[in-house]
Amino acid sequence: MTKRRCPWPRTPLDVEYHDREWGVPVHDDRRLFELLVLEGAQAGLAWSTILKKRPGYRRAFAGFDPRKVARFRSTDAARLMRDAGIVRHRQKIDAAIGNARAFLRVQDDFGSFDRYVWRFVGGRPLQGRRRSLRAVPARTAESDALSRDLRARGFRFVGSTICYAFMQAVGMVNDHLITCFRHRRLAGRPRR
Repeated sequence: MTKRRCPWPRTPLDVEYHDREWGVPVHDDRRLFELLVLEGAQAGLAWSTILKKRPGYRRAFAGFDPRKVARFRSTDAARLMRDAGIVRHRQKIDAAIGNARAFLRVQDDFGSFDRYVWRFVGGRPLQGRRRSLRAVPARTAESDALSRDLRARGFRFVGSTICYAFMQAVGMVNDHLITCFRHRRLAGRPRR
């Protein structure tokens, strides 16, 4: 029997990401940083493009170690602009480096980025009950608040739509359609 899933995964890589990662609550700061960088890189592009380039991003951005990325300088940004394994967009590259520095400040202020970011949903995933992709919002009051706060802390490429996609990716929101086999599995996950 074929599993019913959300309609957006089209390639085998999309399906694997959907079935194993998307919407699973993430509480590891390095993974949170990775997904924040990738969601910013995705702006204006298809997510499948970013998934294909994910290994290149992991290599180019020091395994998404925010301490290492925060030490990148203009010579590193110039090197990244020549790296075909990532999206070569200067503002997105500069934002990823600057966001690593802001990420470290948030860790200092809150003890972890995890503790900081999950406050925007009260510490537990919001459970969507959507029946179609048209019903899934591009942004919410929570993503608006997160976006405002991140920008005030010096982050870039963190508009509300990007923040909502990040929240979906890291499981702050369960936006699997209720007809998708992943919805029920993730809805029943215990609180941390």
